[in-house]
Amino acid sequence: MRLSASAIVLALASVTTQAHAVPTYDEVRAAYRSSDAELLDRHGEPIQSLRIDMAVRRLPWVALGDISPALPAAVLQAEDQRFYEHDGVDWSAAAKAAWDNLFRTRPRGASTITMQLAALLDPALQSAAKGRSWSQKWDQVKAARELDAQWSKPQIIEAYLNMVSYRGELQGVGAAARSMFGKAPSGLDLSESVILASLLRGPAAGQKIVAQRACSLAHELRLPSTCSEIQLRIIVAWSRPQLAGSLAPAPQVAQQLLTRSGQAVRSTLDAGLQRYAQNVLRQQLAALNGRNVNDGAVIVLDNASGEILAYVGNAGGGEVDGVAALRQAGSTLKPFLYELALERKQITAASLMDDSAIDISTGSGMYAPQNYDKGYKGYVSARTSLASSLNVPAVRTLMMTGMERFHERLRNVGLSSLTQPAEYYGYALALGSAEVSLMELANAYRVLANGGMYSASTLAPSGGSARSPAFVPRRVLDARASFIVSDILADRAARSITFGLKNELATTFWAAVKTGTSKDMRDNWCVGYSDRYTVGVWVGNFDGQSMWDVSGVSGAAPVWRDVMDYLHRNQASRPPKPPAGVVRQQIAYQPELESARSEWFIAGTESPVIALVRDEHRTPKILYPGDASILALDPDIPDATQRVFFLAQGAQGLRWQLDGEPLTQAGTDYAWRPTPGQHQLTLIDANANPITTTHFQVRGASAQ
Repeated sequence: MRLSASAIVLALASVTTQAHAVPTYDEVRAAYRSSDAELLDRHGEPIQSLRIDMAVRRLPWVALGDISPALPAAVLQAEDQRFYEHDGVDWSAAAKAAWDNLFRTRPRGASTITMQLAALLDPALQSAAKGRSWSQKWDQVKAARELDAQWSKPQIIEAYLNMVSYRGELQGVGAAARSMFGKAPSGLDLSESVILASLLRGPAAGQKIVAQRACSLAHELRLPSTCSEIQLRIIVAWSRPQLAGSLAPAPQVAQQLLTRSGQAVRSTLDAGLQRYAQNVLRQQLAALNGRNVNDGAVIVLDNASGEILAYVGNAGGGEVDGVAALRQAGSTLKPFLYELALERKQITAASLMDDSAIDISTGSGMYAPQNYDKGYKGYVSARTSLASSLNVPAVRTLMMTGMERFHERLRNVGLSSLTQPAEYYGYALALGSAEVSLMELANAYRVLANGGMYSASTLAPSGGSARSPAFVPRRVLDARASFIVSDILADRAARSITFGLKNELATTFWAAVKTGTSKDMRDNWCVGYSDRYTVGVWVGNFDGQSMWDVSGVSGAAPVWRDVMDYLHRNQASRPPKPPAGVVRQQIAYQPELESARSEWFIAGTESPVIALVRDEHRTPKILYPGDASILALDPDIPDATQRVFFLAQGAQGLRWQLDGEPLTQAGTDYAWRPTPGQHQLTLIDANANPITTTHFQVRGASAQ
């Protein structure tokens, strides 16, 4: 006996199954998750997307009003022509399909868009490999009717277009339009719409089948597009990279902050500044391409809050994060060395420093620091020595402060990468032999900008992170010494003997800045600050290759200057106010090694006349090793070749005495083969009377 089509439909309706709750439109919309997470800048502007869900590709939900009307029209023509007339189920189409399926070898479906949406919302209603059971089909019918009763027709078509699969992993109109046609859903034209609609019946279909369906659909809609035009569009769409986009402005930040699909995380970045810094860096690297400079990084900090306003990990050529990578610091560590010596009142900004050749005996041999230009300037002030980045005075200053104290000071300002003991770096620590990250180095300069107060930097808006102890400012540098160092770093006249008066460091507003170049020109730095911002720039090669004839002024400094100019395009930068305990004094040099000027001093150290005292007229003093110094034997160097170089001033006519035993060589310098233990070093006169004494310790494998 044959059943009529209406009888078949009634038979379906007689199946009793468990009811499925239908979610509301608002619930579905709220539960929808993009496969990407989105990074927002400090103003809420989208700045970077990062894909988290690798199983499917979805972009943010698209409202129906933001979808080209051509797409819903094409989809309704292809899938559900009576969509606005039925109650979620097209009973006449269902009956005809059921009748035909009894007698045709190729089954025919009659699922409406509402029924398809019901299956997308409830996995239990989705078709298995063998097709849906009768009970599943009826559950789908009931769910579709409930959807139609509770949702509006625009809500149903909007949800369907956002949740249905189009091609491959692309789900939703946002991902499909962006990936296949490189445009927003609002920009889809008639031909693109019929192609997308033709994919709904078989997202895995090949180009030929999709072209046939699209041509047929275009004919039904009486579109002006020809089949050849549609076929060409399909070829182009299939050849496009999936969701290809422009250069990502903040991928390293996105990787740090984005962890879940569908996230929208607000950061401290400023989108405009981030893109500007990235573009400036790329332009500079292009200009330096002939000098073997391929990589770079930029960081911008807000001095007051520590918020990171720009974080350019690289110029877009790879995944390496140049802001976090460790590289040799070069001369960028010198300001902290001079701050330490000023704080301890071992020098003033006016003190004369000896910039002449020096040989220092170390465990690995003789160390002979040289200036960048291989020349020497003779006696120059500490101001000039720091501003012009002279190497020999810096090493002499380290000998005064002691390696251990300087090493500890660098750790205090946040350079956590200095994990080895001070002896590991040796006197070259004054010249930046240690490896640091641009992030930590820039934040250390921010300490100087804030008058010696340290707090951590952050990518998270200050609301939550500010409560952590790491974000509570604490004093790590002397305010008076920090002020003087900032004044020196802003002094274009003091830096002129190395850099000249006109260079990229000479801003039109107040700014303190220092450059640095590591050994063999592998790293080039420029770090500095205004009253509101700290900017750090590194250029070089991630693979460690040497640059060719690139200095701090020609490499990183142009980027630093452009970013600083951008930050202060509409606002001035004023010098810091002198803290309590500093005084300004007019000084003159005798002989006139430098011009008379007004100079800053820590109160009690000022002097109107800075006279050069020859060594024979100086008070006898042991310069190295300093009192309470701790020296370490290097286990990798034979004992017979290890030496400690005793240094003294005003020691003419005096002799060395170690642990009560006179040494054969007279005063000035003496090379001693170290032995583990506690030692007392004394300068004695011709009658063996002690003149000055220091105590130090040598540690080694045999030391107790």
